[in-house]
Amino acid sequence: MVKSDRLLAIPMKITAIDGFNAHCEAKGVERDVSLFMMQNDIPQVGDFVMVHVGYAIQKMSAEEARSSWEIFDMALGTADIPLTPGDDHV
Repeated sequence: MVKSDRLLAIPMKITAIDGFNAHCEAKGVERDVSLFMMQNDIPQVGDFVMVHVGYAIQKMSAEEARSSWEIFDMALGTADIPLTPGDDHV
């Protein structure tokens, strides 16, 4: 068995927060995400976070989110979908 310390996390923008739950959006997809794992560094509305299996695990800049999506877009062929509403580029 091969052990790996890598995981897949998706960059998403926080659109609302209620306690330790956030509503996030990316590429037209909306999800409710737990902020429980970020209790020491609670993000704010408008921040980008990396989301893994329903948990925000790390804050990131908007530029880091765009760069991550550029890589996903190349693999998935989704470059024509904006990262967030009103975004004219990824």
